[in-house]
Amino acid sequence: MISKEQIAQFNEQGFVVVDGVISDDMLKVLNSDLQTWVQESRSHDTAWGETVDGRARFDVDLQDHCADHPSLRRVSSPTEISDNYLKVAMHSDMAKIAGALIGAQGARFHHSKINAKLPHTKTSVKWHQDFPFTPHSNDDLVTALLMVGDVTEDNGPLLVIPGSHRGPLYSHWHNDVFTGTVAQQVQNEHCADYVSCTGRRGAVCFMHTRLLHSSGANSTDDPRNLFISVYAAEDSLALSDNPLPSDHAGSLVYGRESKMVRITPNHIRLPEKPKGASFFLQQASADMA
Repeated sequence: MISKEQIAQFNEQGFVVVDGVISDDMLKVLNSDLQTWVQESRSHDTAWGETVDGRARFDVDLQDHCADHPSLRRVSSPTEISDNYLKVAMHSDMAKIAGALIGAQGARFHHSKINAKLPHTKTSVKWHQDFPFTPHSNDDLVTALLMVGDVTEDNGPLLVIPGSHRGPLYSHWHNDVFTGTVAQQVQNEHCADYVSCTGRRGAVCFMHTRLLHSSGANSTDDPRNLFISVYAAEDSLALSDNPLPSDHAGSLVYGRESKMVRITPNHIRLPEKPKGASFFLQQASADMA
C-alpha cells in the first residue's frame, strides 16, 4: 500500500501523496453522493442540516453562493449520512495507510468532512496547523485528504510547507480570539516556500497534524473536492471537544488497542469549538482580531 520511501518522505517532510488509493468505482458513488448535496444546496441561502451536536451539517460560502452558482464548501461528518463515505473512512486502504504512517500500535478515527471548491468559487483556507484545532496527549495524528476529483495547480490545491511539522506549534489565538490561523508574521517568515499537493482522483495526501498548510480559491471550470478524515494514534487522548463529532469517533480502524495513554510535551492553548457550521467563520474573524 505504501513504500518505505514514501514513509520516509512523510517523516521528513510531513506529507506524502499516494496515488490510486481509492478505486474508480468507489469514487463514482462518492461523487454521486456529493452531487446530490450540491444540487440540494441550490435551494438554500445559508447553512442547513444538523449534526449530532446541533450545528449545521452543510455550509455554503455566502461570498458567491446562489441557486445558479452553488458554492457548497463544507459537509460535516459525511460518514453519518453516507454509507459510501463511512466505508472509505473506516475500512479502506486510506485508513490503513494512515495507521501505518502514525506508527503506533493502532489508530482511531477522529472526524471527517468534505471541503469542496466548486468551479469559480472564492473559498480559500488561511495558513494554519491542524493540531491546535484537535489537541491530544501526543501529536501522532494524520490528516488524510482524498482527492475525489483531479486536483491541479489552478483549482485550489492544498499548499504545504515541507518540514514545518518538525517546527513549533504556532498560536491560532489573536487578541483573545481563536481565529484558526497563524499570525501574519508567521506567514511572512515561514509560509513562502510552499509545495502544491496535486494528483489524479483517487490519490490521497497524508499530512502530519503539525504541518503548516493553506489553499486558495478555485478559478477553473473543474471542481476541487476533498474528503478529509483525521486519524489519531490509539494511545492519544483528546484534550478538547471534537470539532466535528460523530457516532464513529474513536473507532479503531487499524492495529490494536494498548489500553495505555501516551503523553508527549506540547504547550498549547486549547481551541474554541466553532459555534457556526464550520471553521471558515473562525478564520474570517482573523481579519477583525
